Amino acid sequence: MITDTSERGLERKVCTALTGHPCDPAREGAMGEAPAGYGGVGWICGNPHDYDREYCVDLVQLAAFLRTTQPVAAESLALDDDGPTRRKFLARLQGEISKRGTIDVLRHGIKHGAHDLDLFYGSPSPGNEKARTLFHQNRFTVTRQLKYSRDETQLALDMALFINGLPVFTFELKNSLTKQTVDDAVWQYKKDRNPREKIFEFGRCVAHFAVDENEVRFCTHLKGKASWFLPFNRGWNDGAGNPPNPHGLKTDYLWREVLTRESLTNILENYAQVVASKDEHTGRKKRTQIWPRYHQMDVVRKLLADAGKHGPGMRYLIQHSAGSGKSNSIAWLAHQLIGLEKDGTPVFDSIIVVTDRILLDRQIRDTIKQYAQVSATVGHAERSDDLRRFIEEGKKIIISTVQKFPWIIDEIGGEHRGRTFAIIIDEAHSGQGRRTTAAMGQALSEAGEADEEETVEDQINRLMESRKLLPNAGYFAFTATPKNKTLEIFGAPDPQADGTIKHHAFHTYTMKQAIQEGFILDVLAHYTPVESYYKLAQTVEDDPEFDVKKAQKKLRRFVEGHDHAIRLKAEIMVDHFHEQVFARGKIGGQARAMVVTNGIERAIQYFHAIRDYLKERKSQVDALVAFSGDHEYGGVKVNEASLNGFPPSRIADRFRQEPYRFLVCANKFQTGYDEPLLHTMYVDKTLSGIQAVQTLSRLNRAHPRKHDAFVLDFLNDADTIRVAFAPFYRATILADETDPDKLHDLQADLDGAQVYSADQIDDFVALYLGGAERDRLDPILDACVAVYLGDLDEDGQVDFKGKAKGFVRTYAFLSSVLPYTNAAWEKRSIFLNFLVPKLPAPQEEDLSKGILDAIDMDSYRVEKRAMQKILLPDEDAEIEPVPTTAGGHRPEPELDRLSNIIKVFNEHFGDIQWQDADRVRRLITETIPARVAADTAYKNAQQHSDKQNARIEHDKALLRVMTAVMKDDTELFKQFMDNEGFKRWMTDTVFGLTYGESASFRG
Repeated sequence: MITDTSERGLERKVCTALTGHPCDPAREGAMGEAPAGYGGVGWICGNPHDYDREYCVDLVQLAAFLRTTQPVAAESLALDDDGPTRRKFLARLQGEISKRGTIDVLRHGIKHGAHDLDLFYGSPSPGNEKARTLFHQNRFTVTRQLKYSRDETQLALDMALFINGLPVFTFELKNSLTKQTVDDAVWQYKKDRNPREKIFEFGRCVAHFAVDENEVRFCTHLKGKASWFLPFNRGWNDGAGNPPNPHGLKTDYLWREVLTRESLTNILENYAQVVASKDEHTGRKKRTQIWPRYHQMDVVRKLLADAGKHGPGMRYLIQHSAGSGKSNSIAWLAHQLIGLEKDGTPVFDSIIVVTDRILLDRQIRDTIKQYAQVSATVGHAERSDDLRRFIEEGKKIIISTVQKFPWIIDEIGGEHRGRTFAIIIDEAHSGQGRRTTAAMGQALSEAGEADEEETVEDQINRLMESRKLLPNAGYFAFTATPKNKTLEIFGAPDPQADGTIKHHAFHTYTMKQAIQEGFILDVLAHYTPVESYYKLAQTVEDDPEFDVKKAQKKLRRFVEGHDHAIRLKAEIMVDHFHEQVFARGKIGGQARAMVVTNGIERAIQYFHAIRDYLKERKSQVDALVAFSGDHEYGGVKVNEASLNGFPPSRIADRFRQEPYRFLVCANKFQTGYDEPLLHTMYVDKTLSGIQAVQTLSRLNRAHPRKHDAFVLDFLNDADTIRVAFAPFYRATILADETDPDKLHDLQADLDGAQVYSADQIDDFVALYLGGAERDRLDPILDACVAVYLGDLDEDGQVDFKGKAKGFVRTYAFLSSVLPYTNAAWEKRSIFLNFLVPKLPAPQEEDLSKGILDAIDMDSYRVEKRAMQKILLPDEDAEIEPVPTTAGGHRPEPELDRLSNIIKVFNEHFGDIQWQDADRVRRLITETIPARVAADTAYKNAQQHSDKQNARIEHDKALLRVMTAVMKDDTELFKQFMDNEGFKRWMTDTVFGLTYGESASFRG
């Protein structure tokens, strides 16, 4: 007999795994019980003929469950007779499901007449035999070829899963060997399954699964063609899909792991939920049914298992991409940590959720409240004394923002330091600041409790211990973009053969997987840099000298912030939005745009320019502005409320309403802002690193009608953005731990400068920890400042102050992760924390002062370059540990005359006479230097040889680059090869741009 590779064969395989039998549809009238009872992973076969299409229940299974568990009630319901008593009960059951949903009905049962009926028995607690017996009386059934429709009686679902007669899942199975895939199953649900059928009513089934042997997708609410199916896959190679399964089909985890009786019960009790929300403006209520995505369920289960095994004191780093649903993951984790036990006692007394994203503060709190059934369980720490009160009242989950946390920690009483805490940190890279860590540690750890008879040494030791991560707390740190410091504090150590210790996340859900699965959009797929070209004119007769580098920066700021330039760029933004976004009906005509600016004044300029141009266009849309505090503009003090016409707290809400389509921002709404309608971003702000990732990622939130996102960038280039995103596309790994010996080196250098003595440090620390008056501390510090000013030259002062700052910064970090303590380091850290602010920086004359008074703008234009998709490297990224080097020297200013500065500036950016001046300008100042700087031989020469040898390698590299350029720009190549003067100038220019520590194109 040959292998059955048909769709029917896949049905039989799934049923056999669930029940131990293929569950071939029985003849009408036969009881749907497996011949040998429960098998497989605890299910039994159902009979499609037992399904009542009017009331959407398997009558035989429902009656069998009630008779076994509640025989008196079952008898009074007359379940065997199709009379008014049974119909009244079934109508009541159907009505409750329509109103509350199957999840809630299974959890809490229904009241009918004199009876309080249980319809499901949940997971038994350890040792509770009665609950265990009841749980085993639940009837989990699988029915193949379920004919569900009252009107089109032959329409059948491939499979349906029931619990105690109530439908919980439907399945459409496909098989690529017969040339049908999961996409066909999704299309079948959208096209052939009428959402008006009772079984597809919202809340009646928990989820609808489309499955083939490679992928699983699910939908919680069928809406015809608008049905939104999401992947339920394990992920493969840090991307979408599922890994090869040496023991069977790639998707058999669904029926072998997820849908076991115990696993499914756990999901129904702790994850699945119907969430009600209300639109504050229309008053309209909306209900959403939630089923966890695979990575959410997986991370929470793995964290609970590990914390239950090891107890408090562990650290976990969860690297989950934006759009991964971190809010729900955090809520599910917090809710289940409450009941987590080890050896019969709770692992954690209290769960503290810390988020620095104010907009998410309410979202996380509300999500947790939906799962914690008793409101008394959850407290939101609004004020400094709330945390103490909540702990005393026995609240299990306490939510706070990082902004409030240091003050809250100060209020915790000593009696709470012996308790155990789970600390869940949202966006850990910014939420776990050094000062917050120390405050949290000192407040919660037993080491932070003062003894009345402490010596100075005791206090030093206590301070050191309190800075460490707490032994009585478990840390659960969530972030999409882990920094090196975050990885070293929270990441799992992984010793290597060469002696280095890498750190990696406990669990990852990568940006790559999120994009491939469609949970977020690829914000780099439509990236358009916008070049600006301008010419400056000299407005003074004399020719003063200015510092070249500072002057160039000021000129650039002047040009980009000039009213004419702002107006021109505002017109480009408005025209682009109307023509490419608004007119094309992006996101069903609801698309919004954000303008990201370099500062408050620039934001206000853009706000007025955009509003003015919108009025000139007689546009139906309007703009809003967001910035912090009051700002003087045009001689008038303005703020968000005065410009927008309503309070700042309403900006996010009003932005979703008409007529507002533009949001102009200055350092607001650039992290943690979750708005799926945001489609286009206009960037006029210098971005790099994590800031670039977080800012552009505001566009990536998915929406059923959102298929792309646009970025128009006026200040950055594609290479900069690619470098920023690359470390976070897949898993981020710390290359090695921070070397504590570097702290010994810094201490030696600082001590060697002889600005202070060991006795001064000891005296100062003893006075400070003993609570001495301020006027006893300052004389010690002032004496050191006098030595600093009198004995060190300018370079020495810069070097000492830089190293002092580096010592304080590095020690604050290392003290929380090192397994040992060092009193000398702790004393110096205390002392230098007070000394550094008193050390004056060397007086440095601003040699570019006055340059803006001496120039005016002659011309300005901007040019959109080709839209491009930025491709990211498909590999795990290693990042270097926390740098411990510090110090330096004061750079010598490079003076030049105003005429030369303007000449060079215009030559580079707008005044070279070529046939295609714009292209040549980009090649000379950007493309060619960047390629030369990336040349391996040239980089090696810079690192390991002198300037003369580096110049030789540079010239070779430049010739290689120019030869490569020849095919694209013969005019420039001809000038380089034939015009000796031009070749010498260009060679010197590119070398100056690429050689040395301050070179802007250094690879």
